[in-house]
Amino acid sequence: MPYYIYIVTSHDTASTSSARLVREYENFKFAKTEVRRMRSEEPLEENQSYKIIFADDTAQAEQRLTEFREEPIAKEWEK
Repeated sequence: MPYYIYIVTSHDTASTSSARLVREYENFKFAKTEVRRMRSEEPLEENQSYKIIFADDTAQAEQRLTEFREEPIAKEWEK
């Protein structure tokens, strides 16, 4: 399965976001190196971020990146 680099844009409502494919890699090491370079050389707007995701195909990757996920509840000892 390939590794995909996406630009994820958060919209006004916390439950919606969109993802735009930037690149695809077969090796995590190369994907990680590239996303670090992009973060340092190509900064994004405040509501955008670079994400790496491992998925079967682009449809599955985009679905995972844009689905609503609740904030984890911090336990008392984790605070």
